[in-house]
Order: sequence, then C-alpha cells, then structure tokens
Amino acid sequence: MKNKLRKLVSATSLLALSVGIANAGTLDDISKAGELRACFDAGYMPFEMKSKNGSYIGFDVDLGKLMAKQMGVKYVPVNTAWDGIIPALLTDKCHVIMAGMTINAQRNMRVNFADPYITVGQSILLNPKLEGKVLSYKDLNAAEYTIAGKLGTSGEQVIKRMLSKAKYNAFETQTDAALEVINGKADAMIYDMPFISIYANQSKGKTVAILEPFTYEPLGWAVKQGDPDMLNFLNNFLRQTKGDGNYQRIYDKWFNSDAWLSQVK
Repeated sequence: MKNKLRKLVSATSLLALSVGIANAGTLDDISKAGELRACFDAGYMPFEMKSKNGSYIGFDVDLGKLMAKQMGVKYVPVNTAWDGIIPALLTDKCHVIMAGMTINAQRNMRVNFADPYITVGQSILLNPKLEGKVLSYKDLNAAEYTIAGKLGTSGEQVIKRMLSKAKYNAFETQTDAALEVINGKADAMIYDMPFISIYANQSKGKTVAILEPFTYEPLGWAVKQGDPDMLNFLNNFLRQTKGDGNYQRIYDKWFNSDAWLSQVK
C-alpha cells in the first residue's frame, strides 16, 4: 500500500511539474527578461519606420511601448527582414510580431494571431499616365502592364491571384517597389492602403492613387502556437486600450495627422 502511495505521489508530482513547464510560456519569458521584444520590418508607413535620428517610430511601435509599460518591462524593437520575420519569432528572437501582418490561413499554419487590431486592404499606386484609363485593379489584369509589389506580402499574393495576366516584379522593400512606379518602370504598385495613401501624398505629381481597398485584410499580432496565456493577454490589452482611449489617441497620431512625416523625411 505504501509503495502504491509513493508511486501515486511521484506520478502526481511529475504531472504537476510537467504542467508547470507547459505553462511557462512567453509571459514568463518576458517577465524574467524584463523586456518585450517586438519584431517588425521598418519601412511600412505609418506602422513602423526608422526616423532621421535612428530611432524606430510608428503606430505599432507606440502600441508596443504602451504594452511594455503596462507589463512593467522595457520595450525592445527588433527590426527584421520580412521574409525572416516568422522564423525570428519561432527561434525566440522576439516575443511577438507587431508588424502590420495580415491574418491569413497560410501564416496561421505557423503562428497564432490575436484578434485584429486594425483592418486594411490592398490599394493601387498608379503611374500618372494611366490616370483615367485604369479605374480598378481589374483594368490592370492585362499583359501590357507591369505591377510592382513587395516580396512575401499579402499584396504579392493578391497580384499573383487577381492580376495573373500582368507582369509582376517583386522587391525586397515597399519603397523600392513604389520607386519603380515613379521611375516609369512599373505601371502600378499593389500594397496596403495606409502606405499607398501616405506615399501618394508625398509624391504628388509623380504618382496617383486609387485608395478604395479591393481586398479585406485584418491585421493581427502574432505569437508562437500553443501559448493561450499570451493570446489572452494580447486580446485583453487590445480591449482595454480601445476602451480607455489610448488606442484612439495613438491611431489619430499616425493616421489622422501627418506631423510625423518631418521625422522621416
């Protein structure tokens, strides 16, 4: 009987230990490290950008700083090339991806997403010579047109799926893709509406924009799979931030004002 009791106690202890290990997730790592490491790919206006003084600024950056402050830890930006951003998360180079990432099934096979924190869609940056001739993305789906986009993005997927008849040129950065339109090497660029809106405003006379999004793209923060505690935290943080007015304050700063442009130009 005593041996059976000892075995039962030992088994219970091992079970408790294994449960404890399983529950030691991202929140514990953040607490122990004293920092929140957030991955993004700088250059996506106005979500994450590098300012003239070398610091990182943007909508996601401000939300990340607020999150870290409420956690009682330091915010650490981790600038990462877009095609390596999910591997960076999976290899613990960051705790969370806060990078204007579109939630889709392919990415969801590798990471878990918190609830969407903003919804955007694909828009068109157009060479001025086509103003009035091209009225929607459907008009660009022809062999005579060359479309520029950013490698590895949802915009690239849209081009391949919805504009398959056009020639597609992929670039490492969205800025390089937009410059192709300005330089006349591409007829249009397909990318997220906020970037297209800001870039078209910066390059008046050199580009025009068709801003009405033609896709629905919820953006979400991504974490490693199997960590419900971190997902719970992110969703509650978003809910609280929207409820107390902080989200709207940060949103207005980056989307309803262009005062920040002086920091990056």
